[in-house]
Amino acid sequence: MAAILMVVSAADSLTMKDGSEHPTGYWAEELVVAHRALLEAGHMVDFATPGGVKPTVDKVSLQAEAVGSEERAEDFRTYLDMIDVDLFAPLVLADVDPSAYDAVVLPGGHGPMADLFRDRDLGRILVEMNGAGKIIAPFCHGPAGLLSATADDGAFAFAGRRLTVFANSEELGGGTGENTPWLVESRLREKGAHVETGPDWASFVVRDGNLITGQNPQSSEDVAKEVIKALAE
Repeated sequence: MAAILMVVSAADSLTMKDGSEHPTGYWAEELVVAHRALLEAGHMVDFATPGGVKPTVDKVSLQAEAVGSEERAEDFRTYLDMIDVDLFAPLVLADVDPSAYDAVVLPGGHGPMADLFRDRDLGRILVEMNGAGKIIAPFCHGPAGLLSATADDGAFAFAGRRLTVFANSEELGGGTGENTPWLVESRLREKGAHVETGPDWASFVVRDGNLITGQNPQSSEDVAKEVIKALAE
């Protein structure tokens, strides 16, 4: 059994390009699918957020039209209700000892664009775990959290690494559109990451050593499977 840290955004809104506040949080499908798969594989999962704040689910991610069917939406609602006791009191990110975990998983939603991308505690955890060769698995908007990781020499800790992320085409075509304050794909490229993308809205996973990334919500299950596979190696 491996110990996995699931880092979730504590944000409930994102300031848009025009200054308006867009309600957000974590995307239900991403957290539910990954969490359930990791538990079913026999692993332990601890939640952590900045400040130990209970994370907010993006309400859109619980709507049938957003996830494909009312049955799926109800499944996500039921699962979140079941684990609410864990989500209610996550670990404080600043108190996390990275040496206690074998992997860190970062689901998305637009929340990470509001807080995790510049969270120093997350950056510390990522740098230490990456240095130890431990599994780092952000997906969809979760890779925004990688931007918090600065190496001792001041460089981006994941420069030169192959990864994927919610594509600019997905953001502009079906995300928050032209009012998006910044594009995670573009920012990661600017920082020196080698970003690869697959077809919009289809599962696409990239593994570069200990770094496992997924492009979108549709990649949630495949990211979890790749993490489980990597932990067994």
